[in-house]
Amino acid sequence: MQNLSVIVAVANNNVIGLDNTLPWHLPEDLKRFRALTTGHHIIMGRKTYESLRRLLPGRTTVIVTRNPQYKIEGALIAHSLEAAMALCRNDDEAFLIGGAELYQHGLDLANKLYMTEIAIEVKGDAHFPALDMSQWQESAREAHVSEKGLEFGYVTYVRK
Repeated sequence: MQNLSVIVAVANNNVIGLDNTLPWHLPEDLKRFRALTTGHHIIMGRKTYESLRRLLPGRTTVIVTRNPQYKIEGALIAHSLEAAMALCRNDDEAFLIGGAELYQHGLDLANKLYMTEIAIEVKGDAHFPALDMSQWQESAREAHVSEKGLEFGYVTYVRK
């Protein structure tokens, strides 16, 4: 079985985005994201890619889109999550980095979940799906407080 890891930052109310941006500023989480994903394939939806406005260095970018004409110089294009995963088959850990629609489908295919739980409630238009805890087991948890005083935790789940 291929390794697919979901990586996401989530507010208390399951918000993950607002107007195609992150509704918080948490540099510590961005550093962790970079450390975990560098050297690997990152799979994202087209809207997530367009919100980044660039390819992330040190990673192979795979963009999932329904548009058969969509092309981005330097990125791999797939038309389904399964096709994206096939492009990552030689990677020991590919990361699904968003957005909400791909997370919904990706949770069924993933065997690991890196979640940053942020202790705030924020307005948002993109939400992370509720986890079916009968499918997941917490394997690690670290509590942190950001430089700005925001409480957050890194939680790792593995598929049961």
